[in-house]
Amino acid sequence: MLKKLKASGDERYKWIALTNTTLGIFMATINSSIILISLPAIFRGVGINPLSPGNVGYLLWLLQGYMLVTAVLVISLGRLGDIMGRVRIYNFGFAVFSFASVALALDPLHGGKGALWLVVWRLVQGIGGAMLFANSSAIIVDAFPAKQRGLAMGINQVAAIGGSFIGLIAGGLLSIGNWRLVFWVSVPFGILGTFWGYHSLRDNGKRANATIDWWGNITFALGLTSILIAMVYGIQPYGSSSMGWLAPKVLFGFGLGLIFLVIFFVIELKTEHPMFNLRLFKIRAFATGSVAGLLAAIARGGLQFMLIIWLQGIWLPLHGYAYDATPLWAGIYLLPLTIGFLIAGPVSGYLSDRHGARILSTSGLLLFGASFVGLLLVPTDFHYIWFAILVLLNGVGGGMFSAPNTTAIMNSVPSDQRGSSAGIQAAFMNSGMVLSIGIFFSLMIVGLTNSLPNSLFIGLTNHGVGPAQAHQIAQLPAVGSLFSSFLGYNPLQSLLGSQAATHVNNSQWATLTGKHFFPNLIASPFHHGLVIVFSMAIAMSLIGALFSAFRGNRYVHEEHTMHEHVGDMTLSGGAVPGEPAIETEVTP
Repeated sequence: MLKKLKASGDERYKWIALTNTTLGIFMATINSSIILISLPAIFRGVGINPLSPGNVGYLLWLLQGYMLVTAVLVISLGRLGDIMGRVRIYNFGFAVFSFASVALALDPLHGGKGALWLVVWRLVQGIGGAMLFANSSAIIVDAFPAKQRGLAMGINQVAAIGGSFIGLIAGGLLSIGNWRLVFWVSVPFGILGTFWGYHSLRDNGKRANATIDWWGNITFALGLTSILIAMVYGIQPYGSSSMGWLAPKVLFGFGLGLIFLVIFFVIELKTEHPMFNLRLFKIRAFATGSVAGLLAAIARGGLQFMLIIWLQGIWLPLHGYAYDATPLWAGIYLLPLTIGFLIAGPVSGYLSDRHGARILSTSGLLLFGASFVGLLLVPTDFHYIWFAILVLLNGVGGGMFSAPNTTAIMNSVPSDQRGSSAGIQAAFMNSGMVLSIGIFFSLMIVGLTNSLPNSLFIGLTNHGVGPAQAHQIAQLPAVGSLFSSFLGYNPLQSLLGSQAATHVNNSQWATLTGKHFFPNLIASPFHHGLVIVFSMAIAMSLIGALFSAFRGNRYVHEEHTMHEHVGDMTLSGGAVPGEPAIETEVTP
């Protein structure tokens, strides 16, 4: 009787744990993307022009600060969850996140100080997000039996990545009303999740009997922070260069970061209780899945930014949408991407419980890469049906990969390392997103720098702008045009100044500042840059698929351990009599 009651309680609890952690991850990932679409409204609200040279830093830090903090802290907070209790750290993350959301919505300042307030509290919000990211997967794995983890992780992964796309639509809708709603929307969910988590979640995972690896935490945080900050400044103009990769502070940041990371790895190899357990990479399922996940995260992050620029800066204006309306419509037109992921994620997770991750994850990344090939073949001013099909396939491929891959990784590690493992995966995902901005923005800027100045000069002079002014505008850093497209601005209105200063007639001025001139002008240079960017994404998808293919057969650590210790069991992995045998890889 007691056994039945316990089983009934465990059955209910696992769904409570999944629902609460899915809410937390959904909220955290929505907030990583909701700001992408609402940035123009936010900057108008605090009263600054994001495209002014002195304000580009605010723009980049609002874009990347949240993900940077999350990437830096998730491993430490995951390992802290192993030691102190995953639920404790997770619940505290909900509380921190909610408090920071309130502070963001109540920004009392204006101008640069108002923007700085937002940057600082976005960093604090990132700390709460890191606590949620670092422990949610481990809580799910603790609550579910191995044969159901794929389905559970599929639902959770749908929330994690689907939320990043739903945030685009939410940001567009909310910013129409008031920019503060972008931050207020998280508050009721955060309060609900905090109280619900404290009253319903329990720590039923194995605690690690270990001390906190302070030196490992400090050197890792300093190293990764230095490198990611250097990347933020690397994509900003420096002197006469369109980018700042050779700026002294960028080179110093990279150098300092590498030194700290080398020290970190030396510490982790020697300490008895490491924060970043490098020995986990001896497990083939963990190592190959982690590398594949990092490559997929970089490719996916690049896709998101490039599609937003493509829609907001070119396609939507060409089809009659006002520039200030393009952020919302970009989110709506990207819905097939979210739908594909929402469909494929849970289904693939469910199937991976029965057939393992290798075929599903590898096929998913191949489909993911194939969709990039298709996007390169459509013209810049495409027919939407073909674009929708391709981004739908991209979402399906991402869903086929993510849930099985995450489940396979979490299944492969000892129970007292699940928090650390979840932290490593979250760090890879968030670092991948930050890296993608640096990598893909840089590649796109290279493509634009090679072709945009000539197109811009010819287009301006053909419409009455004097050669001297046209040459001056054409030589401006391409990053300005890129950010303009990203934010849904028509940059020519601010670059040309007034009609009188430009010395053009009314008809020419209307053409230059209208919906079609700049999108038509940038379309060919943008596609040139897109070929470079998506070619890199295709390469990453293929390499990731190769790693995924070499992950081996389905491997569950508990079953592998049982197989080692119970020699007389005939079923592989120590399966329970009457249950189907599960194939495991004996040598990880």
